[in-house]
Parts: sequence; structure tokens; C-alpha cells
Amino acid sequence: MDFELTDEQVMLRDTVRDLLARSYDPESRLKVLDTELGWSRDVWSQLAELGVLGLSFSEEDGGVGAGPVETMVVMEEIGRRLAPEPLLDAVLLPGGLVAALGSAEQRGRVLPEVAAGSRLLALAHEEAGTRWPDLTVETTAVADGDGYRLTGVKGRVPHGDCADELVVTAVGADGTLRAFLVAADAEGVTRTPYRTFDERRGAQIEFASAPAELLGDDADAGAAVAAAIGAAQASLCAESIGAMGEALRLTTEYLKTRKQFGVTLSKFQTLTQRAADMYVSLELARSMSYYATASLAEGTVDATALSRARLQVGRGARHIGQEAVQMHGGIGITTEYPVSHYVARLTAVDQTFGGRREHLGVLSGRVGEYGLVEL
Repeated sequence: MDFELTDEQVMLRDTVRDLLARSYDPESRLKVLDTELGWSRDVWSQLAELGVLGLSFSEEDGGVGAGPVETMVVMEEIGRRLAPEPLLDAVLLPGGLVAALGSAEQRGRVLPEVAAGSRLLALAHEEAGTRWPDLTVETTAVADGDGYRLTGVKGRVPHGDCADELVVTAVGADGTLRAFLVAADAEGVTRTPYRTFDERRGAQIEFASAPAELLGDDADAGAAVAAAIGAAQASLCAESIGAMGEALRLTTEYLKTRKQFGVTLSKFQTLTQRAADMYVSLELARSMSYYATASLAEGTVDATALSRARLQVGRGARHIGQEAVQMHGGIGITTEYPVSHYVARLTAVDQTFGGRREHLGVLSGRVGEYGLVEL
């Protein structure tokens, strides 16, 4: 695979980078995070105007029809600036399910508005007491005339506090997993907002016989949900790479300016060696992030490749985050300084759809599938 970006991809990267750089210096970002919404609708509208919100949707569905590489490019810039806009949670993940499962009428009704930034989606899939890869669904769906009624509780719905419409997974009477569209303000829907430790937003959502519309036909949605989560794994890798790169940059700049005993910290060989080790971790993680994106670009969702990438990226993120804080000293954990926010976001990503331990468990559980290699 050619890892060089095309001219169009470079232009996309630079345009998104410029937009986010203008919108989010450390001080302005803190102000946005402190608002009730926690992100900027103005920036969201500008992303929509650039076509970023419709990157992953086909032209027939009102999108751009771009591939996984373009998504990776954008997610790296999201991570670089720690932009709080819910691109993954409100567009890529739930929108991907609508694109995969929805009828032509549903796609035409929902996705153009999502691409335009006028409709926010959220995926309500994870339930209390579950953790990837065992995301057991107990929410039930009961047929009611031409529609359905959902009953259950979704414990973790990222950006479910501000969503206009929910993509909800539930099991029918036959035990088959299906996906549904539910209006966020529908009767029987109760949202309990919360904040995460990295200052993002979410909600616990309870469905009490809430009216729902089945996505697509009556087929099993399990494979589509797994594929959507797989694509999200690659997006999380790319976001982490952007955040890791900026954390490393901030650390090296600090070593060049902070003085101890009359000289800058960059004069201390041990510290420069540790910074070099951070760079090695970043490049190893970047290679695996490209590996994950390449697997999606081939048109298949390779769960093993994605877990390999998440494991290596998670290890690199922990190493770079810890070293960034240690080499900054006390200032590295203050709210006013950006390094602490990068570490918090990297930690949160490592707990989304499985952390290092879970992905290592998945990989180790498949060791028996490989034959013995003799040299």
C-alpha cells in the first residue's frame, strides 16, 4: 500500500487543520468545553460546509463517497487539536449503521441532514455491566402495528445528551439483534446526561415502551454493528495518533525552553533519550494505525488487524502520555496546560470499545488458530 497521501488528501488535511487551529487554541477550547453543549455548533457547521460530515456517505446518500483514508486524515486532525466535535459519535458510527442497514427511503431522509450538520445521531448500543467485546444487548423490541416498542436501558451513549435521533440496538422475540431509529424526544425516552473525565458529554438513556422504526428489513443486524464498531476502532487509532504527536511536540518544545541549573532540559542526555523513545512509540503506533486503515480500505473488516492496531496504539499512548507528564513535572497535570488534556483523552480512547487488556485477550485467544512455524 502507498502510504503517501494524494494531493486531494493533503488538501483535506490542511483545510481541516487550519479550521481547527483557528477555532481551538488551549484557552478557547477550555471555554467551549465549559459550555452546556461541550462543543461548538459553529465549528460543526463549518465542518459540514467542507464536506467533512459527509465523507463516509455515498453520493447517493448526500455524502462525498470518500474512503477510510480520508476519514483517518480527518480523525488525526481531530486528535491533534483535541477538537470536541462528535464526528465519530454523531456521524461516523451511527451514520455508518444507517448507511449499512437503512432502506433507500431511510437513508435519503436521514443521511443528507447528517451530512449537512442539521441532524445529530447517537448510537445507543452499550448497556450497563457489559464491556467490549462482550456487548450483550438486553433491550427488547416488541412489534406494535407497523412499528416497534423498545424497553431497556443503555448505560453509555456518547453525545446522547444532544442527539436529535438515536440508533438503538435491541433484540426481538426470536433473539435476533436489530437496529432501530428512535426520536430522542419520543414518549418513553428518558435521558440522564453526564460528563466524562476528559470533558466529553454523554447520557444514560432509558426506553420505556418507546416507539421505534426498524432500520431496513427484518435481517440480523449483528454483522453490521460489528463492522461499524470495527471502522470506529480504526478512527480511534487515527485520533490517538494526532493526540500522541501533539503531546510529543509539546514535550520536546518544553525541553528546549525550560531551564534547570542554568541550561535547558534538552541538554540532559537522559531526557533526550526518553523523548527519542516517545518518538519510536509514536511511529510504531502510526504504522499500526495505517495498518488498520489499510485493512478497511481493502473492503473487509479484519477484527484481528484492528485489535493488533488498538493494542499497539494503546501501548504507545500510555507510554507517551506518562512520559509527557513526567517530563513536564507538576505543570503537566494542571488544567491550564494542554498536556493533561491530551493524556486524559488518550486514556478515554483506550477505554472505548476495548482497552489494551481486552484487545490482547482477543488476540491471545486466537493463537490456537495459527499453525506451527518451523525455521
